[in-house]
Amino acid sequence: MSEREQVARAAGILTVAMILSRILGYVRDLALYAQFGQNRVTDAYNAAFSIPDFIYMILVGGALSSAFIPVFGGYVATAREEEGWYVASSLLNLIILLLLFGITLGFIFTPQLIRILVPGFSDREIELTVHLTRIMFVQTFFMGLSGVTTGILNSYKHFTAPALGSVLYNLTIIAVGWNLAPYLGITAYSLGVVGGAVLNFAVQIPPLLRLGLRYRPVLDLRHPGIKQIGVLVFPVLVGLSASQFNLFVSQNLASELPGGLLAALRTAQRLMQVPIGIFAVAIGTAVFPTLTSQAARKEWDQFRRTASLGLRTVNFLTLPATAFLIALGVPLIRLLFEAGRFTPENTQATAVALFYYSFGIVGYSGALVLNRVFYALKDTKTPVIVGVVTVFLNIVLNILLIRVLGHGGLALAYSVVGIVNMIVLLVVLRWKVGALGGSRILYSGAGAFLSSVFVAVFSYAVVGRVEGILGTASKLSQLVAVGAGVFTGIILYLALAYLLHLEELQLIFDLIQKRLRHNRGR
Repeated sequence: MSEREQVARAAGILTVAMILSRILGYVRDLALYAQFGQNRVTDAYNAAFSIPDFIYMILVGGALSSAFIPVFGGYVATAREEEGWYVASSLLNLIILLLLFGITLGFIFTPQLIRILVPGFSDREIELTVHLTRIMFVQTFFMGLSGVTTGILNSYKHFTAPALGSVLYNLTIIAVGWNLAPYLGITAYSLGVVGGAVLNFAVQIPPLLRLGLRYRPVLDLRHPGIKQIGVLVFPVLVGLSASQFNLFVSQNLASELPGGLLAALRTAQRLMQVPIGIFAVAIGTAVFPTLTSQAARKEWDQFRRTASLGLRTVNFLTLPATAFLIALGVPLIRLLFEAGRFTPENTQATAVALFYYSFGIVGYSGALVLNRVFYALKDTKTPVIVGVVTVFLNIVLNILLIRVLGHGGLALAYSVVGIVNMIVLLVVLRWKVGALGGSRILYSGAGAFLSSVFVAVFSYAVVGRVEGILGTASKLSQLVAVGAGVFTGIILYLALAYLLHLEELQLIFDLIQKRLRHNRGR
C-alpha cells in the first residue's frame, strides 16, 4: 500500500469515527439542554467543563502526541523499538507524577480558578461551578494517559482504538447524565465526563498489548529521547493553549452578559468544531505519521506534496461545511436543540454566535494541519510564536467587538484570529521548506470557495421554500426542510467541483472505490 493510500485509509477510519463522535456530542448537548435549558445552571456546567475540555484538547488532541510521535516514530522507523518503548515508559511515568501533583493543586485552588474564569457569576453560581469542576478534574488523569497511548498507537499507524475511544467518551456522558440527572441534577453529567475518560483510555489497552506493550517502571529524565520530547512539548503546549486561551477570554467576558449567552456561545462553538473535528483533525492525524517519516528520511519533494494534499483536502471539505452553517444556522439549531427547556430565544442567540464562528472554520482547520506539518519538522517554536501573538490580537478584538455585536462579537473575534493564524503559518512554512504548490492550493481553494457560495445561497432558498410549504411546527417538517437544503447543496457542490476539475474530488472517489473493492474482496 502506497503512502498516499495509507493516508487516505487512515483519514477514512478517523473521519467515520469523528462523525460518530460528533453525532454523540450533539446528542449529549441535546440531552443536557432539554433537561436544564440554556441558563446559569448550564452556564456553570460549561464553565466547569471548559477546564477538562481544555486539557483534553491539549493532551489528547495535541501536545503529548504531537511532540511524542516524531521521537517515538523515529525509533520505530530506524528499528530501535526497544529504546522507543523505554522512552515511552519514562514519559508515561513522568506524566502520572505531574498529573497527580497538578490535580491536587487543582482541587485546592478551584474556587480561585473559577473566579478568574467567570468573574460575572454570583456566589451561588460560583459554588456550583466549583463543585462540578472538582468532579471533572479526575478526568484529566486518564486524558493524560491517553495522550501517551494515542501517540504510541498512531506511531504504528493504528488509529482505530483512539478513534473509538472518543466515541465511547461521549456515549458514556450521555448514558450517565441522562439516567442520573433526575436524581443528581447537573452533577450527573460531570460524573459522565469522568466515566467517559476512563473508557477512552481503557479501550486503547488491548491494541497496545497486541503490539507487544513493553512498559517499564523507569523514570530516566536524562535520556536523549526524553530531553528531545521536553524540547518539543513545551512550545506545543504553549501553541495549543493559545487557541484555548482565546476561548477562556471569551468566557470571561461572556460571564458578564445575561444568563444563557455563555451556554449559547459554547453550543455554537461546538457546532463550529464539528467540521473541524470530522475533517481537519482526521486529515491532520492521518498525514502526520507520513510527514514525520518523510521528514526523517529527508524526502522533501514527497513531504511538500503530502503537506499540500492535506491543505487542499481540508479546504475542499470545510468550505462547504462553512457555507451550510452560515446559511442554515437558525433552522439547523431549531431542529437540533429546540425542545424541552431550549426556547426559540435560545435558538436565535445560538444562531447569532454560530454565524460569526463559522467564518473561522477554514482558518482553524488549515492551522491544525499546518501545525502538524511544523511538528513533523520538529519545529514547535513557529506555531507557538504565531499562537502567542494571536492571543493578544484576540484580546483586543474581543474587547472592541463585544461593545458592537455583543456575544456575536466574541465569536467573530475568535474567527478572525483563526484566519490570521493560518495565513501566517502558511507564509512561514513556504519560506522554510519551499513552494508547496501554491497555484494548486489557490485554484483548489478558489474553486471550493465559489462553489460554496452558490451552495449557501441555493440551500438557504431551498430550506425557506420547504418551510413555507410545511411550516416549522413539527420536528419532521424541520428535518425535511434542513435535509432538503443539505442534500441538494451537497449535490450542487459535487457537481460544481466536477465541472471545475478539482483534484480533491477525484481523491475522495478513488478512496470510496478502493474501499468498495476491498469490501467485495473480503
